[in-house]
Parts: sequence; C-alpha cells; structure tokens
Amino acid sequence: MPETDKHFRRVLDVAVAAAALMLLAPLILLIALVILFESGAPVIFAQTRLGQGGRHFQMYKFRKFTTKLTHLGLPLTMQNDARMSRVGRLLANTKLDELPQFYNILCGDMSVVGPRPESLDFADCFNPSTRGLLDYRPGIFGPSQVAFRNERDFFPAGSQPTEVYREVLFPAKAGMDLAYYRDRTLLSDLKWMAFGLLAVAGVPSRAAARLVSERQRGQVGVSEPSTRSSRP
Repeated sequence: MPETDKHFRRVLDVAVAAAALMLLAPLILLIALVILFESGAPVIFAQTRLGQGGRHFQMYKFRKFTTKLTHLGLPLTMQNDARMSRVGRLLANTKLDELPQFYNILCGDMSVVGPRPESLDFADCFNPSTRGLLDYRPGIFGPSQVAFRNERDFFPAGSQPTEVYREVLFPAKAGMDLAYYRDRTLLSDLKWMAFGLLAVAGVPSRAAARLVSERQRGQVGVSEPSTRSSRP
C-alpha cells in the first residue's frame, strides 16, 4: 500500500472517529446511564484483542453481560445468551455496544475499515495462510463484518460453538478479508463503510451463507442463517 494512502487513511480514521464521538455523545451518555441504572458499574467492557502485527491492545465495548457473568463462559456471544442483560441484548442487536471502539480508532489501535480484531482465545487460528491478516490495522467495518452480520445464526443447535468458529467461520472470514485487503483502495474502504452502516441497519447479506457452505464438506456442519434479525 502506498505511504500516501496510509496517511490519508489515518486522517480519515481520525476525522470519522472524532465526528462520530462528538455527534453521538448524547446517545453514548444515555447508553452509559441506562447500563449503570440497570446493573451498575462498570459501564465499559475491555477485552484484550490481537492488533496489527499481533500486538495486544484493549478493545472497548459497552458492557452487555451482567456483571457477575461477564468473564464466564464461551469467548463467543451466542443466540439467546443467558449472560446478557436486557439492555445488553438490545445493544448487541443494534451493534450500539461497539460505539466505544471509535475511541480505539483515535488511539490508533483500530481503523474504521479493517479485519475484525480477534480474541486471544482464537490466536491459534492464525496459520501461515491467514497470518497476513495481522498486517492490517483491525477495524469496525469490512467485508467479513458485513457478510457475517448475523454470525450467531451460523451456530446450529447442539454444535460445539468454538469448534464451528475455528473450523468454519474463522477460515471463511479470513479468506474473504485477505482477498479484499490485499488490493484495497481508499474508495473501496469508503464503500465498505457505507455497506457496514447498511448492515447495522439490518440489510441482510447472503455472502456469508455461500462462503460457509463451501467449507462444509469434511468440516463441522453449519446451519443456514435464520431470517431472524438477531445479531452478534
């Protein structure tokens, strides 16, 4: 990627993140107060994620699990997850829990468009064919985030979620992202920002279903995504 593009992309990241935090400040404050009223502090949930170059950083979200169950259970959020509070379920379904990540962008840990930062629980999923994802600054929006907007719908009843994620979902998402980020442009990033906003609004995508279906043979079975509007 040309150095000029890198500088412009960073300027765009800072401008978008700063504008979002200023414009959405009343909503951010309201969400914080509602969480505090429902289940107390802390309002923000911080989790260590893999960043660019494999560097660890703290990624921030609004807390959507009850305080006693936040650090228990699977490293994945499941459909009808019993750990979620009532407010947390609403935040997860609308993706409003991700708003604090605009602060991560200002800090330089994340970008508006980039591969989703992976949990340390799945650091071993990176192999020689997928390690190239760590060359890019992780982001809020991108091809895999749009295609797998309803990721929880891909875990069939009775399956082992972490196994499904490792063997099917992670490779499918990694392949999609690698194909895009190798030839990304500023214009294409703007397109994925727009697609990301549409996905947050609930516009469905069939791309994830096709990618997962291609990987089903000889791997863990994955159900077709449901038409419900539940989201990770």
